[in-house]
Amino acid sequence: MRGHAEGNDGGPASFVGREAELAALRAALTERRLVTLTGPAGVGKTRLAREALDPAAAARAAPAGSAGPVGPAGPVAPGTRFPDGVHWADLAPLPGDRLLLDAVADALDLADHTPRTLAEAVRAWIRPRRLLLVLDCCEHLIGPLRILVRDLLDAAPHLVVLLTSREPLALTGEHVLPVGPLPHEEPAGEALALFTARADAVRPGRAPAWTPPRLAAARAICARLEGVPLALELAAAQLTDHTVEELADRLSRRIGPLPGGGGARPPRHRALRTAIGWSHEWCTPAERLLWLRLSVFGGTFDGAAARAVCSAPPFDGGDVAPLLASLVAKSVVRRGPDGDGHRMLDTIREYGAMWCDALGERDALRARHAAHFLELVRTADADWPGPGQRGAYRRVAAAYGDICAALDHLLATEPAAALELVGRVGFFWACCGCLHVARSYLERALSAARPEDVDTAGRVRALWALGVTLLLQGEHAEAHRIAVACESLAARPDAGPGPALDAAYLLGVSHLLAGRPLAARIVADNALEAFPGTPFDSGPRLRCTLVRVFALTGTGLFTDAREEAERLRAGCVARQEYWTRAYADYQLALIRLFEGRPAESAEHARAMLESKRELGDSFGTALGLDLLAAARAADGDGAGGAHAYGAGHAYWQAVGHPQRGTPELRSVREEFERTARAALGDAGYEAAFAEGVRHGQAQRGRPHPG
Repeated sequence: MRGHAEGNDGGPASFVGREAELAALRAALTERRLVTLTGPAGVGKTRLAREALDPAAAARAAPAGSAGPVGPAGPVAPGTRFPDGVHWADLAPLPGDRLLLDAVADALDLADHTPRTLAEAVRAWIRPRRLLLVLDCCEHLIGPLRILVRDLLDAAPHLVVLLTSREPLALTGEHVLPVGPLPHEEPAGEALALFTARADAVRPGRAPAWTPPRLAAARAICARLEGVPLALELAAAQLTDHTVEELADRLSRRIGPLPGGGGARPPRHRALRTAIGWSHEWCTPAERLLWLRLSVFGGTFDGAAARAVCSAPPFDGGDVAPLLASLVAKSVVRRGPDGDGHRMLDTIREYGAMWCDALGERDALRARHAAHFLELVRTADADWPGPGQRGAYRRVAAAYGDICAALDHLLATEPAAALELVGRVGFFWACCGCLHVARSYLERALSAARPEDVDTAGRVRALWALGVTLLLQGEHAEAHRIAVACESLAARPDAGPGPALDAAYLLGVSHLLAGRPLAARIVADNALEAFPGTPFDSGPRLRCTLVRVFALTGTGLFTDAREEAERLRAGCVARQEYWTRAYADYQLALIRLFEGRPAESAEHARAMLESKRELGDSFGTALGLDLLAAARAADGDGAGGAHAYGAGHAYWQAVGHPQRGTPELRSVREEFERTARAALGDAGYEAAFAEGVRHGQAQRGRPHPG
């Protein structure tokens, strides 16, 4: 789905020092349920948390010959203390608390497909588990987090929560570990070690020789910047254009003499502020303008997004890339964790936003930001039936936070545009499990947009996306009501083929899930005949064709269903389309199982799972694992069937309800579960099932392309 972002306090290179703090944090995580790392901005709270939880770092910290102790004297072994994993939520991009629970659910890899509240789903998910939840960059959400964390700790007796924040929650039982700047006075030299390491990294192969005069200048920089890591890294980045001695001289004139020379040491927050302001001053006017414009992005952004949003006068499209590269060289902008995107640390983004407000650019900037992400989603929607589908999934997933920010802006300024944006992105979000967010924005936009401002196609699209979301949440009656309303709207002369085909898809799936495959076939056939064409002419036609294949299987016309599914699958393979291909393989696996050819069924089930892996679809993966389990059991592999059932169970837990799917799969699953249990015996079946659950949980914890 959206993935887990890197933290905001971190530096770009190796970890330096902090042995005492690491030992204290690792010890606290073995004894306490609520631990908060506090300290001023830029002091390295996030990097400290990551280092403490890094198994490789913990192994390095273990005494010689140790197997990795987990007591107060040794490092935490996350796999031992937290068998259900370490889950990281970066809260810095959230402007408020409305998406707080969604960020936590995403960190837990919970793609809830139920109509219950997300708070209920999160509590139910963590209640039996032993896991560590890390909430990073919390200072702007202290009030809401105080309530949420207390609620989660009460609900889950084995939960441990670690926060990084500029202030504690002030909850009973909270263990606060202050994180200060790095020592910068002799003989302690962690600040100097960090500065020289970053200085060497700035000019690889041309690092300054650390002669005594240069070391003295470096020590002066560390002292004047109070050992604040982010301030030191920003200062080191200036060595691309200046010498260490020039930096020290500039700081001495800006801050004043060192302590002992008649001056007072600047407060730590002033040290970081000085370093950020200093970096700003040493940027060119064009670099400063790009800095403030980039502050509109809440998360990772790519070069195309930067050009689209920031290229207003005096910039044109060609100006942004070299300026962005220059800001990366100055450590104002960081590369994303995978090297593909860019992001700003929250303190640097805040500084840019301050200048953005001062210059009166915010409204125009947010409008361009929203327009860019609306266009991104339009392109993703158009790319659905072909080879651009996987890339579209990735772009939409990576832009999740910024799309939400764009929707918030448009709901307040252009509700009709908000309805178009959420109508186009809603299906993507539903497919990758963001059902609560999709439903919330769809309902808000449908309520806010005036009917006279939205054309028929736009309103049908949004209603259709809401209906799909409700179907996936199990609210079949309400989804069917919306499907009927969509069909009625789509019959208007100005609607066009796309809305009619989407309405038929929604109504057809509603019939399938209610056990009415003949009704689904009639709906799909009528729509496809009314608007002739090939399946890959559009996304709506492709989806409607898939409903017809499902309906043929459901009515027992296996030969017709197999032939159509094979044609559909071949077209998907030729076009590198994954979503429809997965469900064509699902149908072929089911048909082959009904025809008594379990080995071929298993091959199609595995192909379905590969496609779903490409898209990060937990619901579809759960369906595919159930089908693979049935095929294996039917082929005489009871242990393999039980293992697949167990893995599927892990995915069904993640979507919040027991196994679901079309009615014909339910009877197949029940029959072959009995077969596997009979072949293995109860004890053997349960052992294979439990191993499958563990395997499924491990697979779910891995990052996926979507």
